[in-house]
Amino acid sequence: MKGADRWISAFLDAQAAELGAARNTLLAYGRDLKDFAGWLERRGLGFERAARSDVEAYLVGCEAEGLSRATRARRLSSIRQLYRFAYDEGWRGDNPAIQITGPGRAKRLPKVLSVDEVGRLLEAARASGRGNFERLRNTCLIELLYATGMRVSELVGLPVAAARGDPRMLMVRGKGDKERMVPLSPPAREALADWLAARDAAEEEARLKAQIAPGRHLFPARGRAGHMTRQSFHALLKELALSAGIAPAKVTPHVLRHAFATHLLAGGADLRAIQTLLGHADVSTTEIYTHVLDARLRELVLEHHPLARDAE
Repeated sequence: MKGADRWISAFLDAQAAELGAARNTLLAYGRDLKDFAGWLERRGLGFERAARSDVEAYLVGCEAEGLSRATRARRLSSIRQLYRFAYDEGWRGDNPAIQITGPGRAKRLPKVLSVDEVGRLLEAARASGRGNFERLRNTCLIELLYATGMRVSELVGLPVAAARGDPRMLMVRGKGDKERMVPLSPPAREALADWLAARDAAEEEARLKAQIAPGRHLFPARGRAGHMTRQSFHALLKELALSAGIAPAKVTPHVLRHAFATHLLAGGADLRAIQTLLGHADVSTTEIYTHVLDARLRELVLEHHPLARDAE
């Protein structure tokens, strides 16, 4: 697979350098393409000789393995992108995957929490934790996530410098290292200020005892990354959901992001503004929230309209 490895490595380098692809995107491309390369190698083929029929046979094999439509669609996309790159580089004179119709993705509306459920989650954050220090941290985490719609990786990786000076806006570094500004609500600013004061006091006390260097992150931790991990936050969110009387399976960091967008849209916010706040490259990604709102309104009418009840 030496030739395939060179193709994949060059492709990933180009994606990172020219398009600023995020690390998780590059990892997904790499996994997909290595799987396809292995499939080709077992049939005595390589990227340079594979035909459209080979790509189609590979996708049929993926379906036979029980891979989801979303996974198969992503793999086809990865193969298309690789061959587009190979064509541009002059390695191939065609793209054997370009005319293949993919399985498509199942259109699933994102799950959201109601305003009441978010309120209960915030109350749980204010009351949960081993002491005031953890309660302030938990409150800040949930307030910031709901107030800004940040991705969890953006939240836990926030530098402490971004929180200095009682900011009304936060600079967030998102996918592909793209930066955007997100406004803070008054409750989020208050929670941020309270947490920052507690964090700085604890850090100063630890520094005097052990001469440790100041931490760079708003939510520091002892791990290699130097900040709270996504996994730790996910586990915390499950605990808070239990305390709030909400099914833990219903609450994830991304569900809070969906709640942020849906509640804004229901309140009359412009779709383009929500796109900017979420850091979506394309407004079509944001448009899913209009469908969520439509579905909720339909449920409301069917549940409460007298004629709807009579028709049952």
